[in-house]
Amino acid sequence: MSERVRLGVVGTGFVSRHLALAVARTEDAVVGSVLTRRSVSGLDHPAAHLATNDLSALLTASDVVVECSGDPLHATEVIAAAVEAGRPVVTVNAEFHVTAGSAFVDRGVVVTEAEGDQPGSEAALAEEARGAGFRPLAYGSMKGFLEHMPSRAQVEYWSRRQGTSVPMTMAFTDGTKVQIEQALVANGLGATIATRGLLGIEETDLKVAGPKLAEIALGVGQPVSDFVLAPGSSHGVFVVAEHDAEHRQALQYLKMGEGPYYVLVRPSILAHLEVMKTVRRVVHEDRGLLDNSATPVISVAAAAKRALRAGTRLERGIGSFDVRGEAVVITDEPDHVPIGLLQGATVVRPIEAGATLSRDDVELPDSLALRCWASIRERVLTSTVAVTPG
Repeated sequence: MSERVRLGVVGTGFVSRHLALAVARTEDAVVGSVLTRRSVSGLDHPAAHLATNDLSALLTASDVVVECSGDPLHATEVIAAAVEAGRPVVTVNAEFHVTAGSAFVDRGVVVTEAEGDQPGSEAALAEEARGAGFRPLAYGSMKGFLEHMPSRAQVEYWSRRQGTSVPMTMAFTDGTKVQIEQALVANGLGATIATRGLLGIEETDLKVAGPKLAEIALGVGQPVSDFVLAPGSSHGVFVVAEHDAEHRQALQYLKMGEGPYYVLVRPSILAHLEVMKTVRRVVHEDRGLLDNSATPVISVAAAAKRALRAGTRLERGIGSFDVRGEAVVITDEPDHVPIGLLQGATVVRPIEAGATLSRDDVELPDSLALRCWASIRERVLTSTVAVTPG
């Protein structure tokens, strides 16, 4: 690699724009190229002069690819090419991981989610906790607002106010984003979910919510991934963990509470400002932070927000006014359609409001992501059958 790591940035939205500004202030990295599907003429981006529509040009100008398009179908194509070219990939794209990311695990090239967004930040906090001897029981994020059926006016208002796209704002508002993020955390950190669609405990005090999640995890017999709905809470993540009994008094002295469950909190996540931490990890240590595992347990199904007629074309799944995402156990619902695959899908038979979309309900356009999911699904179901007692 060159002395300054060249980053090939994929996407030109919120994360990409602000990442480019952050990288300009570093001494060990530079933006080498920016891949966009938009016209490069008049592009509103700090590195617009490096923009290209040519994937091969991006790879030639990159040592590390940073994928932050938010589009799981596009990301799958780009990441496949990057892996083929031997370029490690750092993502801010949990949507890619839970849709097709498992197909790129153990391929000889690092493909990892970055610290900064909730999943990567939870993984980093969990790593720190384990390094201090804690045994995680629950991984979670704090969400301040949830509305499963927001109006278009609501979403457009917050989109303008926050400077985010309407689909991105919708995915945050209707809960699809947190379902995707916690599914990735569950798969990547060896956890599960306590219930379909997550618990989303409504509680402003993590010292109350944390022990509840710990008890649930012990009942399940496995760590759980979930979130706490706490209006007015910080934009942060947490880990609930146990520790050895001989440290209980010392942890109490350190203001960690009475035990036996301890809540470790990162009150803020810094998105694009932390991506370089993972880039450096990949460059200097040749290891990732978080992936979806080769054999995931959790996926994110699509539930209809309204009745859908046969012939309806779904412009998108994630961030849609038609469907929202719910985390599910793959083996419990093997025929569900991952919400990340619904872009450009056509409804082929009527679907009731609230129903989960199945493979027989929609016609999905062919894509590499679809083919990856088919192989992932088969591997998961086959491995489950193989280990099931006689």
